[in-house]
Amino acid sequence: MPASQLKRLKASLRDQGVTGPQKSKKQKKQQSAGKTATDRVQRNAALQQIRDSFNPFELRATNARPEKFNSASAKDAAVNGKGRYKDVLHRPGVSKSAGEEMRRATLLPEMHRRNKVGGLLDRRIGEGDVDMTPEEKAVQRFAKEKERKAKGRSLFDLEGSDDEAGNGFGAALTHGGRRIDDLAADDFGEEVSGESEDDEDDGELLRRKRRRSDEDEEEEGEGPVDAEEQQPERKKTKKEVMEEVIAKSKMHKYERQKAKEDDDDLRMELDQGIGELMGLLQGVKKPTPKQSEEAPAHDSNGPVVNSDRQRLLDGMDRDKADKEYDVRLKELARDTRAKPSERSKTAEEKAQEEAERLKVLEEKRLKRMRGEEVEDDVARDDVGDDHDLEGDEDIPDEAAEFGFTASVSQPQEQSQQDVQPDEDEFDLDEDLVASDEDVELSGDESDNSSDDEAEIDAPEDEEDEFVKDILGPQTTSGSNDVKLGEKGATSTGSGLAFTYNCPRSHPELLELVQDLPPDQLITVIQRIRALYHPSLSAANKEAMAGFSCSLVDHLAYMGRNKQPMAVVEQIIRHLHSLSRTYPTQIADQFRQNLASFRERGQPDAGDLVILTAIGSIYPTSDHWHQVVTPAVTLMARWLGLNAPSTAKHAPTSTLMTGAFFVALCLKYQGLSKRYVPEALRFTLQVLSTSTVDNTGLAPHIANLMGMADLWQDKSAFIEIFTPALAVLKKRHAKKQHQTLTIMLQQSRLRRRPLELHHHRKLPIRTSVPKFEENFNPDKHYDPDKERSDAKKLEKEYKRERKGALRELRKDANFIAREQLKEKRTRDEEYEKKYRRLVASVQAEEGAESNAYAREKAKRTGKR
Repeated sequence: MPASQLKRLKASLRDQGVTGPQKSKKQKKQQSAGKTATDRVQRNAALQQIRDSFNPFELRATNARPEKFNSASAKDAAVNGKGRYKDVLHRPGVSKSAGEEMRRATLLPEMHRRNKVGGLLDRRIGEGDVDMTPEEKAVQRFAKEKERKAKGRSLFDLEGSDDEAGNGFGAALTHGGRRIDDLAADDFGEEVSGESEDDEDDGELLRRKRRRSDEDEEEEGEGPVDAEEQQPERKKTKKEVMEEVIAKSKMHKYERQKAKEDDDDLRMELDQGIGELMGLLQGVKKPTPKQSEEAPAHDSNGPVVNSDRQRLLDGMDRDKADKEYDVRLKELARDTRAKPSERSKTAEEKAQEEAERLKVLEEKRLKRMRGEEVEDDVARDDVGDDHDLEGDEDIPDEAAEFGFTASVSQPQEQSQQDVQPDEDEFDLDEDLVASDEDVELSGDESDNSSDDEAEIDAPEDEEDEFVKDILGPQTTSGSNDVKLGEKGATSTGSGLAFTYNCPRSHPELLELVQDLPPDQLITVIQRIRALYHPSLSAANKEAMAGFSCSLVDHLAYMGRNKQPMAVVEQIIRHLHSLSRTYPTQIADQFRQNLASFRERGQPDAGDLVILTAIGSIYPTSDHWHQVVTPAVTLMARWLGLNAPSTAKHAPTSTLMTGAFFVALCLKYQGLSKRYVPEALRFTLQVLSTSTVDNTGLAPHIANLMGMADLWQDKSAFIEIFTPALAVLKKRHAKKQHQTLTIMLQQSRLRRRPLELHHHRKLPIRTSVPKFEENFNPDKHYDPDKERSDAKKLEKEYKRERKGALRELRKDANFIAREQLKEKRTRDEEYEKKYRRLVASVQAEEGAESNAYAREKAKRTGKR
């Protein structure tokens, strides 16, 4: 069993030499005389060590250093004469108690004030300082009060002593630029009234009295006193300044009102004379005024009264007056109202609008190319006049079914914007049809204006582009003035009539133009469109729809009869314009021609013209189109079935037709860039099996390179066009072979898989080791100053962060302990109160019970 604390204490004191055997008085006296200050310090240190040893939890030493650093520490101690690292003893109990007291003094009051509304906060001097005595608080408060009074004294304080007044501000008080002591005694008291001191009437009276006194003194010969001249000009009061401002404002307002009245009078005078001025401008003589013996309609002061109203007032018939009133009202209703003019736009604004419009069109085209739905929100700039005349506003737009916008153009006075070309606009390649320069049209003045000028300069819709010279700038609805059907009633010098019947089928059109030369057909079409324009009659809409379908059939007829391609191009342009107004009928007619081509199996020249017109009229980049998609399908089907396998099965007509179909496929896919395998297969088969020389196969070689340019961005470009190298080498097309080889190499580079960069291997850096004589493992020997400082700052930040988190945890624990203590206190108080109440109730019940028992016993005893 270990020794007791008393025995351990005695043993420790004896070991440290603090206590020992009993000594005599003489020995104690000698020992106390020989003690020095060092001995007393050693004795106190020994006693403190003994105290600490009896409470091992009060001290905590630092963590022991690693064994490998002990030698370094010993070496450092031997060199410097003292230990580099000291064992520091911490007193966690003392630190904890100090922290507890600090939190109790700071955090606990804040916790008690939490969630408290209102209350008084004593901010008096020394009230929150526990170190100040009440006498010190009273002295500081008194000094602060004296200082506040000294600072707050008014400049016009008259209650001070005479010394203060003489030395301070009292002696400097003035009145009207003079000292108060120098004023006459009668300046005060005579004009005293019951009003306030700030009343300006009293000030005015005082100034008048002062002026009178100065005049009296001057008359008496005492000499004038120019006090006002000697003193600076008096500063105006706020009231005087505001009165002056108000007066000036009223004056300016009156002047503006007067100028406005003068302008109104002049305007009224000009309005009265505007009738005479307009009559002079229009060349109308002024009517002579009728001499009337009636009373004047106005006097010199009153306004002028209308003569008609004056007659009504003088007794005009009521029915006649009402009729005249209705006529005047209808005339006013028919008067054209002024319309606000639009601001002319700058070149930058026009360019920006055009860029935005093209951007919207491109987005819609890409959506159609991907097969997405496109909302038909295109502006109704191309809406036909027939819709406005017939009131067919509720007719649904059927153009969306065919991949392009159905057009119904607005009235002519509203369509002032140019028809800008978009992806749907008419476009023909130079190698397919002839240009406009080859067209030579004869006839009257309507034939002289070329279509190119109409595209550039015409400010009207495309619907009116071909008929504007014949129909005229202004078109009125109604029946035709010329009797239709009278062919040759009035003819031109070339033998063309001005009026024709509107053919509704191809036989009727052939009957109409069979005797005419092909170059006069365009003039006939223009005149028919002008005569049967939808704006002239509601019935013309159906007639023009049939005429449009007959033009489609006539395209095929012209191709089969080898008529000039320049005329064919002009008819395609007319169909392009009409397709905006009659999309359904023209599309159905194109599909019928495609169906006949499918039934025959082999195309003729008319079918080639029809396919060319389809590519020029309709958008070929759409994902699906009711006219373009069947056309592409038929061409691909024919190319797939007629690809020559040997030289014997390759007639020249088939080769030329196939070259044309491949060129059309490339034109169709110019924007969408969709892959047509039949076209490439047919071209490769022709180039590899045909015995024709390179001159006859030039179109096929050109088609092959066109397909390579069109599809060079495809991921399968290498597999598709690698066989073409051998074909081009066989045909000795060196230039095309080199170009295709470069394209394939570029495609292989784009397809190359991802890989790391090939860097030169870097050797491991070798350096001569650096030795530190007095190496300290806790010291950083980083040569980079910024990095070393950054590490130190980071380390300090981590240490401070840990300390802050530790303090926050201690604060939370302290708050939790205090809350728990308060809860226990409240519970104890509640328990005491509860027990006290129960005890009082039980005492009352016991007393009542005893009283009842006594009363009962008393009554029983009486019995």
